[in-house]
Amino acid sequence: MTRFIAKRLFAMIPVMFLVSLGVFFIVHLTPGDPALLMLGEEATPQNLAALRKDLGLDQPLHIQYWNWLSKVLQGDLGKSIRTRQSVSKAIEQRLPATLELTTLAMLVSLCIAIPTGIIAATRRNSASDLISTTGALLGVSMPNFFLAILLIFLFSLHLRWLPAIGYTAIDKDVIANLRGMVLPSLTLGLAAAAVVSRLTRSSLLEVLNQDYVRTARAKGLAERFVVFRHALKNALIPVITIIGLQVGALLGGAVITETIFVIPGIGSLVVTSIFERDYPLLQGAVLFLAFIHLIVNLVVDILYGFLDPRIRYA
Repeated sequence: MTRFIAKRLFAMIPVMFLVSLGVFFIVHLTPGDPALLMLGEEATPQNLAALRKDLGLDQPLHIQYWNWLSKVLQGDLGKSIRTRQSVSKAIEQRLPATLELTTLAMLVSLCIAIPTGIIAATRRNSASDLISTTGALLGVSMPNFFLAILLIFLFSLHLRWLPAIGYTAIDKDVIANLRGMVLPSLTLGLAAAAVVSRLTRSSLLEVLNQDYVRTARAKGLAERFVVFRHALKNALIPVITIIGLQVGALLGGAVITETIFVIPGIGSLVVTSIFERDYPLLQGAVLFLAFIHLIVNLVVDILYGFLDPRIRYA
C-alpha cells in the first residue's frame, strides 16, 4: 500500500507540471492587459510600460513561466496583481466556503442518489424505476445556472423561505449559514445525484445477476440481506469512482454556483481573477483545484481495497 501511494504521488508531478504549463499559457494568451485595466484607458504609454515592468509582464512568456514555476516549487504561489495579497493567503481565506459547499452538495447527492439507485435496481421496470430514471435524465440535462435560477425563483421569490444570495460564516451564525447554503447545495447536489443514481442502478443490476447472488437467494436469505450484505458492497466499487470524479465536478461547478449565490469561495475568486486579468491569482487557484482533484482520486483508489479485499496494489 505504501509503495502504491508513493508511486501515485510521484505520478502527480508530471500531471501538475502539465496543468501549470497549460493554465499559464492559456491565461496569458487571452485578450486583455492587466496594466491597462488597473490604470484605465487614459493612462500614458510610459505609465503602462512602467507598470508592466513592475509586474514582470514585459518579459518573454517562457521567462515569466520559469520565474513563476520556480516560486511555486518553493511553495510560493505569488502575489495578486490587484491587491498585492499573497495568493496562498487568498486561497486560504476562500477555501472554507468552497469546502463547506462541496461537502453539503455531496451529502445532498449521496442521500438522494444511493437510495434512489437501490430502489430503481431492486424494482426494475416499476413506477419507482421510471420516476428515478426520468429524474436522473432531467438532472443530467439541466445546467447548474438554470437550476439555480429555478430554485431562487421558487424558494426565495415565490415562497420566501430561503435567502436568494449571500453568505454568513458558520462561526458567526450557524442557522444563517445553513439557510444560505441550502440553495447552492441543492444546485450542485441534484446534478451530481443524477449521475450517481444512474450508475448505482446499473451497477447494482449487474451484480444482482451474478451467480453468487442467485445462490444466496436459493439458500432462502431475505432479499434485503442479499441486496445490502452481498450485492451492494461490490456494486459500490464503480460508484465510488464516479463519486470521486463528482468531487472534482463539484469544485468546477462551484465556479458558477458561487458567483450566482455570491459565496466568497475559490470559485468566485477564479471568476473575479479572470475579469481582472489577475494572472498569479488565477494560476494559483486553478493549480490548487487540480491538486485537490488528484488527491481525491488517490483516496478513491485506496478505498477500493477496503471495499473489495480481492483488489491488491501491485
